[in-house]
Amino acid sequence: MSNSLAAKLQKLLMLASPYHRLLLSKLVHLGPDLGLPINFRPRLCNDHPDKFKVVDTSYGRALELVNWDSNLANILPLRDENESVGLIVDRPLKFKHLRLRKGLNVKRQHRDYLIRFRELPNVCPYNTNVTDLVKESIEAEKRACAVVREVLGMTVEKRTLVDHLTHFRKEFGLPNKLRGMLVRHPEMFYVSLKGQRDSVFLVEGYNDKGVIVEKDEISAIKDELMELVREGKRMRRERRKEYIYGDVNKSDTQPLDNQVDDEYYDDFADDLDDLFQLEDYSSEDDVDDDESEEELIRLEEKGEFWMAETTASSINQNDCGSGPW
Repeated sequence: MSNSLAAKLQKLLMLASPYHRLLLSKLVHLGPDLGLPINFRPRLCNDHPDKFKVVDTSYGRALELVNWDSNLANILPLRDENESVGLIVDRPLKFKHLRLRKGLNVKRQHRDYLIRFRELPNVCPYNTNVTDLVKESIEAEKRACAVVREVLGMTVEKRTLVDHLTHFRKEFGLPNKLRGMLVRHPEMFYVSLKGQRDSVFLVEGYNDKGVIVEKDEISAIKDELMELVREGKRMRRERRKEYIYGDVNKSDTQPLDNQVDDEYYDDFADDLDDLFQLEDYSSEDDVDDDESEEELIRLEEKGEFWMAETTASSINQNDCGSGPW
């Protein structure tokens, strides 16, 4: 993993001309898209002194190339146009075909420009210096498109923000109107307008269904990790269901010690015996209720039922009892 990330940084430095140097403050913006860790500056940059080194410049600390690797100075393999069209017979087409995304239509003048642009000889951005080309020429645009294609090919999801590419406009020899150049080449790039910041995608990195054709090593590891997480959740879900609903097959094979005794369960779960005990208690309470009713009848006959209670002192002073209310 460390070697692949170091190779990406080395290729970026090989694209930067003429000094093959990139500021670390700019690499921070492109680091997450390349799959670089957060602490790549103190660790990854210092773990490979044979490839690059950290130097001090007037603009800040920068990463400078130490060793040029010819094996890395190769562009991404070009897509076979005949294979993408799906020809049955191996023979040249009678007309010039331009493969675009499904549902995308361009004007004829724009289409002729794209066909003429494709017929130009391929430019290797690693071996071609931007100072050797005329500024704002079609050859310079050919090299700029090749540089953006290489950078997007090194990213994990074959995409990045347009703002991140503008940070390297000077180092990579990109035009000032970078976004206009990306929109002008829909056969190579797709610019998404979602959100507040535009994103650029490498068209050939995705199939017709929008799935990445060749996944990056970091993306494959993340997918395996997410699959393990989903498997753990599925196992916990099954155990929870077995705990709540129980498993018939497992309950039949349980030992006798784990089974619940029916007599023990009846003693605690069945409350029918208490009903008969309540009837016995109610018979005794009925006798007490009869006696209380007889006493109330006796007090009512004497007229003392609604008599107010008086103290002994009040009776002695008035020498008379309280009358009814």
